[in-house]
Amino acid sequence: MQIAFLVAPEGVEQVELTGPWQAVIDSGDIPHLVSTKSGRIQAYNHLDKADTFPVDRTVDAADVADYGGLILPGGVANPDVLRMDKNAVAFVKSFFDRGRPVAAICHAPWTLVEADVVRGRTLTSWPSLQTDIRNAGGTWVDEKVKVCTAGPNTLITSRKPADLKAFCATFVTEFAQAGRAA
Repeated sequence: MQIAFLVAPEGVEQVELTGPWQAVIDSGDIPHLVSTKSGRIQAYNHLDKADTFPVDRTVDAADVADYGGLILPGGVANPDVLRMDKNAVAFVKSFFDRGRPVAAICHAPWTLVEADVVRGRTLTSWPSLQTDIRNAGGTWVDEKVKVCTAGPNTLITSRKPADLKAFCATFVTEFAQAGRAA
């Protein structure tokens, strides 16, 4: 199964990209880096530049039908840029419309808020997003990992890099279950 990782050209928190990326590989699935621009994306370790990674597809050329799930890594700047790009927002919303699982960590739920897909859902995030999530009709909880099935798809969320081990283990299991059901 191919799994899409949607990130902006700059600002993704590196560990929130590389940890889940490795978990996808370890599970036998194929990760694809999708971004709003071709070339390479610039990752960060908090506010410091880290490594760059090659983009596999631009979001305007990516087809949700090719992917069994979507992972949205965080970083403060990353989701802020994505939520301003109509193609990125539409790509995210399409996973919900098609009933495909989505996993988001840290600040990544900002993109979910912009896609208008948190209404009636329970999720977690970096604490500073809780008001945005509530204002968008979601319920915010302070948990290491939250799985919400009260919607058209399974939504897996976590708060921060310290939650990555639980986040990865959970989304790998949930994505595999969704893949078997498809």
